[in-house]
Amino acid sequence: QVQVVESGGGLVQPGGSLRLSCASSGNIFSINAMGWYRQAPGKQRELVAGIARDGRPVYVDSVKGRFTISRDNAKNTVYLEMNSLKPEDTAVYYCNVHMTLMATTTEVDYWGQGTQVTVSS
Repeated sequence: QVQVVESGGGLVQPGGSLRLSCASSGNIFSINAMGWYRQAPGKQRELVAGIARDGRPVYVDSVKGRFTISRDNAKNTVYLEMNSLKPEDTAVYYCNVHMTLMATTTEVDYWGQGTQVTVSS
């Protein structure tokens, strides 16, 4: 059994900051890539930022310079620091964790439950 739990969303004014966290636990052998996706009403889910096991990040152009993804491998946790938030960042944010389970070579993807981020004055 694996659990992926997100936290940290909320309502913030334009220009403000939020920090999202996503912690994985359970029958995990190793965690490979992690990522944050978002889905706004009426739009497709899009990758916002991803991070490899060695810490190399990738970002969608619209968040470069404003968002920072990081991970703590000892805690199986990925973070998304969001600064200079804009109304167009409003969406439900989901974390995605690509992992290998215990006693298996199977690689699987788990999703968090989603956390609402609303940027509005």
